[in-house]
Amino acid sequence: MTCRRCATLITLAVLPLSLAAQATTAATAAAPAASVSPVADALRQMQQRYARILVAAAEAMPAEKYNYRPTPAQMSFAMIQAHLANEGNDMLCSKVAGVPAPQRTAADSTLGKDALVARLKETFQFCETAFAHLDDSKLNEPIQLFGPNPFTRAAAIMITVGDWADHYSQEANYLRLNAILPPTAQRRSM
Repeated sequence: MTCRRCATLITLAVLPLSLAAQATTAATAAAPAASVSPVADALRQMQQRYARILVAAAEAMPAEKYNYRPTPAQMSFAMIQAHLANEGNDMLCSKVAGVPAPQRTAADSTLGKDALVARLKETFQFCETAFAHLDDSKLNEPIQLFGPNPFTRAAAIMITVGDWADHYSQEANYLRLNAILPPTAQRRSM
């Protein structure tokens, strides 16, 4: 009986230490490695997110509403798609990544919904490809975006993500003004 009590006490004393050691090992193994290019990785994540929601917004707007604009001074929904495809994705992504922009005819707002959505998808695919090998080693490098004053690559990354956010917000408002729930306001399926 004494031997059994000793064995039980030893087990109760050692078991928590053993379990704690296993939990620490499992937590360490499950932790992702620190990124060597956190800014470029964040850009790639943002590109995936905005590609998904901007394309979803473009698909959500009915074709007959592509000429909709809340006021005469604002861009139409079709103009936003053309802007995103031309000056937005093709130009900004090429400058940020330091690769040539695709040589294609510029999209304009007279194209139909299907053509504008297809072009938007193509330009986001270009951005994904362009950003694939981007790293943080040249964030301070000056690049020419607009006008005579250069921007750092880091600033260009922020401008690119800001442009996507700005235009998604604009599109979400246009959708709501047409009684359409924007993609990010919809419930996600589990």
